[in-house]
Amino acid sequence: MNRPENMTQDNSDIAQDLSRQLLPMIERWVRFESPSHSDEALDGMAKLIVQDAERLGLAALTQPLSTDGAPLVHIHNRSAGDERPGILVLGHYDTVHPVGILEKNPFRMEGDKLYGPGIYDMKAGICLALTGLAQVQRLGGSALPVDLVILPDEETGSHRSRERIEEFARRSRYALVCEPARADGGRCVTARKGTGFITVKARGRPAHAGMQHDRGRNAIEEIAHQVLALQAMTDYERGITVSVGRIQGGTTVNVVPEHSQLSADFRLPDPQAADELRAKVQGLAARVPDVQLDVDFQLNRPPMPRTEATAELLRRCQVFAARAGFSLDEAPMTGGASDANFTAALGLPTLDGLGADGDGAHTLHEHILLSTLDLRLKFWTETLQGLA
Repeated sequence: MNRPENMTQDNSDIAQDLSRQLLPMIERWVRFESPSHSDEALDGMAKLIVQDAERLGLAALTQPLSTDGAPLVHIHNRSAGDERPGILVLGHYDTVHPVGILEKNPFRMEGDKLYGPGIYDMKAGICLALTGLAQVQRLGGSALPVDLVILPDEETGSHRSRERIEEFARRSRYALVCEPARADGGRCVTARKGTGFITVKARGRPAHAGMQHDRGRNAIEEIAHQVLALQAMTDYERGITVSVGRIQGGTTVNVVPEHSQLSADFRLPDPQAADELRAKVQGLAARVPDVQLDVDFQLNRPPMPRTEATAELLRRCQVFAARAGFSLDEAPMTGGASDANFTAALGLPTLDGLGADGDGAHTLHEHILLSTLDLRLKFWTETLQGLA
C-alpha cells in the first residue's frame, strides 16, 4: 500500500505508535459493559472515555444532559476562542446488551474476528475516530476544528440527547457518524428512513361476559380493528412500513374488557411520507359502537434522504478512503435510524456508517474484522486532517 504523499517517515512512526493503542482501548471499552438503562454503568463508561481521550492528548469533558442520567462526552481539538463551524463526529456509548452478557459473548479473537457486546455497534467505531483525531493532532492538526460528541442514549431514541445534537449540528459544517459500516461489504450510509411510534388506546364498557355480554363494549375487539387498519398502511413500493408490535388489554377472561391499547413502529423514506402517514393515523375512527379512541403519532427521528450536499461529502470522503487503501461505497437507504437523522434534517451534510467493519449488531455473535482496522484508522486520520 502506498503511503500518502504528505506522510513522512516520522509521521508513519507516530501513526504506528497510536495504532498499537487501538486494540487495547477497544478491549477496555468492550469489557466495560454499558447498557442504555444503567446510569451507573454509563457513568463509568463516560469516565473511561474521558481518561482514554486525555491519555491520547485530547481535551475531553463530560456535560450533563439533565438533572439525572448519564452525561454527554465532548472531545475536541479547538483552540481557545476558535468558534468556526467544524466537523461534528457523532457516536454513542450505550449498548442494547445488559450487564452480564459478556459471559455469553466474551471478548475474544477468532481468526479475523474480534467478538464482544457493543464492539461493532459501536465502541470500535468511536475508538477509530478518537485515535484518528489523536493522530491528526500529533501530525499538525486539522483544517477544521473537530468536535467528537459521544452520547448515552442513542439505542433508546436519543430523547435526552437530541437537543444537544442539534445544537452542535447548527455550529458545524459536516457531520460524520461512527455507526458501524454495513455488513455487506463495509459500505457507508447516505440515507436512512425516519422512525417513530404509534399508540392507540381504546376505552369501551366493562360488563359480565356471561350475564351482560350485550351491555359491554369490547376494547380489545376495537384494537383488533385498528391493528388491521395500521398494518394496511404499509406500502413496500414507497418504503413505508407499519408494524404493530405490542397489544395490551383486559383484566380477566370473564369480563368484557374496558381498556386495550397497541403500540406500533413505523419507518418512512421522506418528509412527505411522514405527513401522509400522520394524517392517516390521526384519521383513525372507532369501529365498535360507543368505544372511544385516543391516538398518538410520534416521529422520533425524521427521515434522512440522500441530498446533493451529502453526495458531495461522500465524493470527498471517497478520496480519503482511496488514500487509506480501500473503496468507500454507499449502501441503499436503510430502515434503521441513527443520530444522523437529526443532523441531516437540519440540512447538514451527513455521512453515516463510517465505523468498524463487522457484523452481528445487537446479537450474541457481534464482531468486527481485525484486518480492516488499520485501513479504517487511516481513513479517519486522512478525513479529519484534510476535510475543509
